[in-house]
Amino acid sequence: MQSFTHLFVGIGNTGARIVNSITADGIVKVTVNPAYYLLPRFDEYEERLRNFFSSLPENTFLWLVFDDRDINHELRGIITESAPKDTIKLAYVLTPKKELVTEKKPPWAGDFETVFYDSLWDFFGSDEVSISTAFQGASENIAEMFSRLYYYLETQMLVNIDYADLFNMIRGGNVGILRLLREVDFGWHWGIWDRGLVGILVGREFPLKDAHGILGHFQEILAEKDVIWGVVMDENLTREVEILALLVKRW
Repeated sequence: MQSFTHLFVGIGNTGARIVNSITADGIVKVTVNPAYYLLPRFDEYEERLRNFFSSLPENTFLWLVFDDRDINHELRGIITESAPKDTIKLAYVLTPKKELVTEKKPPWAGDFETVFYDSLWDFFGSDEVSISTAFQGASENIAEMFSRLYYYLETQMLVNIDYADLFNMIRGGNVGILRLLREVDFGWHWGIWDRGLVGILVGREFPLKDAHGILGHFQEILAEKDVIWGVVMDENLTREVEILALLVKRW
C-alpha cells in the first residue's frame, strides 16, 4: 500500500489550535502566525514561507486549516502559490453560521482539490453561545477527526476505503464536509451531496442491528449517490459508535 506525507498547516490562532491538537503519529504539523506577516519586515517571513513550501516532497497531502479571515487568505495564497504542482491541496475552513455549499464558488477555492468547511452549526446550541466558544468546541472535534482519518487511511482499518477511493472523491474542484460523529442528526442536509465516504466504527458490544440501522438510514438519505460505505468493529471500544463522513459535491 502506498503511503503519503500529510502536512497539516494551521493558519492563525484557530488553525494552529486545531493542528497542534492532532494526535496521529506520522503526520507533519506546521503553524503560520499572521502577526509575523504584519510586522514591518514581513517580506522576510514571506520568503521563509515560500522557501519551506516550495520544497515539499512529491505528492504531499497539504491540508490548510484556517478560519475565514482576510489575513488568513493572504497567507493561504502565498502557501498555495509556492507549493509544487503535484501537491494535493485541501482546505478546511471555518465559516461561522455560513454554509459554503450554498454560496457561489469563491475565487480562492480554485487553488484546492476540495474545500471542506465547517459552519459550526452543531456548536451553536443557542444564540447565547459566543463565536469563541464555538471555535473552541469545534477545534477539539476537528483535531480528533483529522487524527482518525489519517489512522484509517494508513492502517486500512475501514473496510473498502483506501487512498484510491479518497482520490476519486476529492479530485476535481469540490466543496465538502468532513465530520466525526458519535450521533447523527438525520434532519440535517445530508442528501445534498453527490459522493463520498462514510465509515462506521462500532464497539464489540454495540448492537449489530443498530449499526445496520445507522447504515440503512444513511443509504436511504444518500440513495443513488456515489457513496462508499465501510463498517468495522474495534475491539478497543465497548458500546460506542463512531461515524466518519466525508461528502463532497461540485461547486
